[in-house]
Amino acid sequence: MQKNQNWYTYMVRCNDGTYYTGITNDLEKRLKAHNDGSGAKYTMPRRPVKLVYCETYPDRSEATQREIQLKKFTKAQKEILISDGDA
Repeated sequence: MQKNQNWYTYMVRCNDGTYYTGITNDLEKRLKAHNDGSGAKYTMPRRPVKLVYCETYPDRSEATQREIQLKKFTKAQKEILISDGDA
């Protein structure tokens, strides 16, 4: 029997004010990796990063589709999404 494993599409704000969007099935572990330098090459020189947005999906495929959508957003669109998520 397969364990129910959620996938997350997330955005982090880097210390230079840019955003990085990714997916993971272990959000805590992935954020730690970004901040200890073993995460994505993009975030490595832009540490520390802070989680600013997250959505949960039942499978990797849906999380990946949403990641692709979010990566096409402008910075302004991402900031609106983030502020709406805080409401």
